[in-house]
Amino acid sequence: MRRMRGFAVWGAMGVLAVGSPAVAGDAAEADLSYHGFAVLHGGRVDVRLTPRNHGPADVADATVRLRWSVPLAARGQRLPDGCARTGERSVVCRTGALAADTLGERIELGVRLRGRPAEATLDVDTVWAGGAVDRNRANDRQQVLVLDTGDAYYF
Repeated sequence: MRRMRGFAVWGAMGVLAVGSPAVAGDAAEADLSYHGFAVLHGGRVDVRLTPRNHGPADVADATVRLRWSVPLAARGQRLPDGCARTGERSVVCRTGALAADTLGERIELGVRLRGRPAEATLDVDTVWAGGAVDRNRANDRQQVLVLDTGDAYYF
């Protein structure tokens, strides 16, 4: 099952790379955004985020990328269904279907960072929007500095 989820995420990213135009005259338009928080404590980062589609079109599925300024630990990563590690510092997660003008299902994950950094920067952005064009990319790109205090840092 884990292998299938990985293929689904990689397949979605492949569509972005080869089949999704940056701007298309007849493509549906959707405006995606992500809001949530991150907590860093003892080298572990817990992230909770909720995707939102401001419309006007529905999105059958999308992929959000979470990228840290510090490498992820090599072992001990337990990612939820629909999420896959895509590099030394990044994870992608499926959002599921996002109807226009609605919130999606909350995505919750925890990762271990290499070592015990005192701080880390988390970047959140869309890498695939189901073929929809998002002309307002400013609100789907978030960056938050998370300090190792155990406090929630919101974005």
